[in-house]
Amino acid sequence: MREEILSRQAAAMREQGIDAIVACSPENFAYAAGFVVPSQPLLRHRHAMAVVSADAALNLFVVDMEESTVVREAPGVPLTIWKEFSDDAMSEFATMLSGLGLSGGRIGIEMDYLPAGDFARLSAALPGVTFVPAEHLLSRLRQIKTPGEVALLRRLARIADQAIGDTLSALKPGDTELDIAAYLTRNIYELGAEHFKLLITATGERSQLPNVGPTDRKLVRGDVCRVEIFSVIGGYQAGVCRTAYVEEPPPMAEEVWQVMVDCKYRLLDLAKPGADCLEIYNDFVGRLKAHNLPPISFVGHGIGLHLHEDPYLGATPLLGQPGKSAALEENMVLGFEPLCYRTGYGFGVQNKDLMLITATGSELLSDYTDTDRLIRIG
Repeated sequence: MREEILSRQAAAMREQGIDAIVACSPENFAYAAGFVVPSQPLLRHRHAMAVVSADAALNLFVVDMEESTVVREAPGVPLTIWKEFSDDAMSEFATMLSGLGLSGGRIGIEMDYLPAGDFARLSAALPGVTFVPAEHLLSRLRQIKTPGEVALLRRLARIADQAIGDTLSALKPGDTELDIAAYLTRNIYELGAEHFKLLITATGERSQLPNVGPTDRKLVRGDVCRVEIFSVIGGYQAGVCRTAYVEEPPPMAEEVWQVMVDCKYRLLDLAKPGADCLEIYNDFVGRLKAHNLPPISFVGHGIGLHLHEDPYLGATPLLGQPGKSAALEENMVLGFEPLCYRTGYGFGVQNKDLMLITATGSELLSDYTDTDRLIRIG
């Protein structure tokens, strides 16, 4: 998987006239190296850099605290270590780049991640280098998944889907949202995930809130329950959301849910290479409005090394200007989520899945749980 990703980056560099790409965000470090440096997402000053040169060679630059982890995860990959409390990371990184023969020419770097002060020091230390933005290039490359990435996202989708499904089947009235979280996190790890992100447990009136964690609220008859989690392996993540009711669905819940089911199958039918993302979203909006249900600003998005990636099933956001539409392409993987948080009936519903864009259409990757009907608890 990594060799193909590095080769893709090298080919893009040759097309753009770039001598190397420096990945400095956790996501793009993982894209090159195949793993996340554990403390990098928590402490931005603990710089971890992956340098991919135009011949597809990989070199890594990491803080001394993480040396043992990186050596274990990337055996044999050339590695430069900087000392957290005595070195200037940018000075050490400039020395590394010079040692790689990169003291001149054009280097792509993530301008949207590296702090301005650090970039200024790095630029001053390498006056012969022209640094150019690489974030959009890397974003574009990440949209089209390799076979290895597709296989990993398929596995992650199954883990998240099964973890939620098994959790909902174990619940009973009187359990709390904290009980949901306990079942769910144990299931995620037992099924093989390394980590998880964005655990959402929203029950009863709280099901109308988009992104909330668990409380001690108890499940009672007639509750609607929204449960979502992202399973993570090697920095890659897959998010799945399921909606259930406790013992008896409240009025209009099954009718509203049928709209979501119809939207799910319509989305799967429309999603294919060449399909316009904004047209797909507009079809979804029309279906919700026909039932007096308010939509949000998108109904799906790319997924992989970040919770949300391009393209959006809606208007893909652009920095400092209005968004524009995009076309789907083979081997994109998207999370898509027919949902309505504020149905007007005191509850919200959401059905989040992953799909792969194939040569002729789309394939549902999160197919463990039957979501054609609301799931019953108790």
